[in-house]
Amino acid sequence: MRTTGRVVFALVAAGALLVSGCSSDGERPEERAPDVDASDGSTTTEPPDAPPLEPLSEDIPEALLPYYEQDLNWGACGHSEFQCAVLQVPLDYENPDAADDIQLAVTRSRATDSGERIGALLMNPGGPGVSAVDFAQGSAAYLFPSEVRARYDMVGLDPRGTGGSEPVDCLDGPAMDQHSLTDRTPDDDAEVAELIASNETFTQGCQENAGRLLEHVSTIESARDMDVLRQVLGDDRLHYVGFSYGTKLGAVYAGLFPSRVGRLVLDAAMDPRLDTLSTDRQQAGGFETAFRSFAEDCTARDDCPLGQDGADGASERLLDFYAQVDAEPLPTGEDRPLTESLANTGVAYALYAEHLWPTLREALTAAVEDGDGAQLLRLADEYNGRGPGGEYATDMFAFRAISCLDSPAGNADADAVREQLASYQEASPTFGADFAWDTLLCAAWPVEPSGGPVSIEAAGADDILVVGTTRDPATPYAWAEGLADQLSSGVLLTYDGDGHTAYGGTSACVDAAVNDYLLAHTTPEEGTTC
Repeated sequence: MRTTGRVVFALVAAGALLVSGCSSDGERPEERAPDVDASDGSTTTEPPDAPPLEPLSEDIPEALLPYYEQDLNWGACGHSEFQCAVLQVPLDYENPDAADDIQLAVTRSRATDSGERIGALLMNPGGPGVSAVDFAQGSAAYLFPSEVRARYDMVGLDPRGTGGSEPVDCLDGPAMDQHSLTDRTPDDDAEVAELIASNETFTQGCQENAGRLLEHVSTIESARDMDVLRQVLGDDRLHYVGFSYGTKLGAVYAGLFPSRVGRLVLDAAMDPRLDTLSTDRQQAGGFETAFRSFAEDCTARDDCPLGQDGADGASERLLDFYAQVDAEPLPTGEDRPLTESLANTGVAYALYAEHLWPTLREALTAAVEDGDGAQLLRLADEYNGRGPGGEYATDMFAFRAISCLDSPAGNADADAVREQLASYQEASPTFGADFAWDTLLCAAWPVEPSGGPVSIEAAGADDILVVGTTRDPATPYAWAEGLADQLSSGVLLTYDGDGHTAYGGTSACVDAAVNDYLLAHTTPEEGTTC
């Protein structure tokens, strides 16, 4: 799945333009990715059937008391207003053993008005796999207005297996380069074999480098880590803002600890009831919706490299370009050519935010018209977390480790992919095949999944604010509707627009509603659309 918090970080740093305007007439925007049935790709409005996530006991088990009662040793960590510490948690909550404990990185900046302090505000940028510590230190001052920062400690906790919290590491730079060059839309048996071999190399590297940690990086365990931190920070309730995958983490927390829910904002929401096939296929549809929005804008311009025939013509031309690059990768000025898979990744990355559309037009112009793949390669590298020296961030490794542990693989082998391929391509002619074949990586995962789809009611929790964007590529709007519907206290705020996530500079209307919720604990009227 292509959700990533790195894009949220980039959006905040770029300072996207504000768009104002709100309504609360109860009408839902019609333009969004469709629900897609898990069996045949047809659209459906029926909520998926998933077992409920049962809350944990409100009493803290005696074996876990040392973790809940620990003191953090805060110290300076390179950012003048931030402190850093290490939180100790059990590797396995069901069998805690101090010899196996893991250490999680935490950062905070204190509320600037201590007399009006509400509490700590945890944040998670998604992925899964993106560092919440880096996000808090790099984005809190831009994302949250001074009024919010005055009344909350800004807190980032790197989930287990990510960032500074014993990160999962799988491949070195050259090996990851080779993995990213592998054709993800194989055309014959030989290419299928190459893809499977590449996946096996990736998963073996994860197992060799991460060991037992691979069995204990689930979202449920990370949610339990957040509850330990809540207590250690001295708060009776958890206040939290999560983006993309961070919405799943926040929702799982609410399901496990409903009585400890404070003010939770879940922006660019995921629907935890969906199985892997439904999630991937609907996400492919989300990217298709986002691409068509970009294409309509692009093809209205005389210099659009995808022609002037609207979204349908642009999609056909892009697929023709992919076929050409598949047959003959483009030069990039370095020893890594632009392959079809890297081109697809570069295009998908730029669809996360409307302000990246001009960059995508330029990159496609250079590639389609001039045969120069350098700019699309840079976009793909940004998504993949590849640094200028060839090193990779650990985001993508943690992304796979958490995703494959949280839910069983959608397709077990190549034959299963071939059976599902048509439904993926129906959901997204432009991206469907890539999403379909990508499901094979979890099929090769060396650890059995510990989770699966769940329905989260969080009965008894305070109001939870869910934010959905109608043309979000990575987390389709239908997911926000689904999460708000299943949460007993869920309140949906809709942003009618483009891009991944809405809070933090995209819409003045959304920002005002979220800030009112955080400061006054007031939710927008039912049906509010910005």
